Amino acid sequence: MEPQLVVDIMQDSFRTALFLAMPALLSALMVGVAVSVFQTVTSIQEQTLVFVPKMLAVMLALVLFFSWMQEKAMHFTQQLFESIPNLI
Repeated sequence: MEPQLVVDIMQDSFRTALFLAMPALLSALMVGVAVSVFQTVTSIQEQTLVFVPKMLAVMLALVLFFSWMQEKAMHFTQQLFESIPNLI
């Protein structure tokens, strides 16, 4: 097995992991910023106020993007298994 082949497989796996995590992370980021702006404007400095909206946003993002995430993960796994004969 060549070193470049290992690097390519690792790059694909990191890219796939990034794409799978992106919907949840971006939704948490957007809700966190929105709640922070709301807290700044209203002068409410409650630390627990951010937790529930972020949790709901992440759950909603996972529900909405689950089929896309599943397709992406299955495609990566199938591609990896199909390349096994070429690796040996």
